[in-house]
Amino acid sequence: MSLITMFEDVLASSGVLELLALAPAWMALDLRQLIFAIATPVFIGITLLEYRRIKHDPARFNLREAVRNFMLGAGYQTTELLFAGLLVFPLYAFAYHYRLFELKLTVWTALATFVLVDFTYYWLHRASHRVRWFWAAHVVHHSSERMNFSTAMRQSALNVFIGYGLFFMPMALLGFNPVWIGVCYALSLVYQFFIHTTLVKRLPAPVEWIMNTPSHHRVHHGRNRECIDSNYAGVFIIWDRLFGSFVDERGKGELHYGVTRPPANDGFLTMWTHEYQAMFRDMARPGSLWQRLQHLWRAPEWERPETKRER
Repeated sequence: MSLITMFEDVLASSGVLELLALAPAWMALDLRQLIFAIATPVFIGITLLEYRRIKHDPARFNLREAVRNFMLGAGYQTTELLFAGLLVFPLYAFAYHYRLFELKLTVWTALATFVLVDFTYYWLHRASHRVRWFWAAHVVHHSSERMNFSTAMRQSALNVFIGYGLFFMPMALLGFNPVWIGVCYALSLVYQFFIHTTLVKRLPAPVEWIMNTPSHHRVHHGRNRECIDSNYAGVFIIWDRLFGSFVDERGKGELHYGVTRPPANDGFLTMWTHEYQAMFRDMARPGSLWQRLQHLWRAPEWERPETKRER
């Protein structure tokens, strides 16, 4: 069976063609872009409201940086739009073609899709902090020293090229339609926009226990020693509680945002590539091929034993 037939199989079983009969073909394949197109004006409006509240505090909001954050978000969405269909969707179509189960779209499979996407996102996000290859892209999102709604838009245009899509292939292989995997992923990102703020303090205890909230996500963005590599959740904070990565904001004192090794400047190319440049410089240092390659999958702070001895 050809790859084109696999694409057609994914679309035919999703039911999305009937819903989007008037939409462009690329949008039918990647409904995320439609969701983002609808959500972006809302994001801008809410960010402007936040700006009115805290514009007097440059430590919390800088208008120039906020505009740049939205431009970074536009770069991310542009590369996703242009290349996701070429680089990611063929993998999903291949996995879905050999799916183990026939899962029709129902309320229950829709809920299962959303929960499993969030579970997968937890591990994707954890890898984005603990595997240097992924961190080199994700660092863009964490490099701001402010926490506000515009920070959510601060993304790398290189995300589509580094292999994030591989994390969701097992779901397609199980029989979850890739179109709806993408929809649930987009809805998760929309939700996460609203937890990038210092305006919302603590929510009711049951919400704080189950859901990812602004309080939990502020900890995630903190560069305080006790905050680093914690609270990876997308929507449900229960994954962090289950897998030992949860840190409560209470008792942590003042949080400082950003990264421990910030980029040299705020130029787009610098932000997109500075950590990759550092990683490849480390790989270029003398040593065996095995030692050099380990910089790709080791943690961002990992150093070769001889480097530690030299210090």
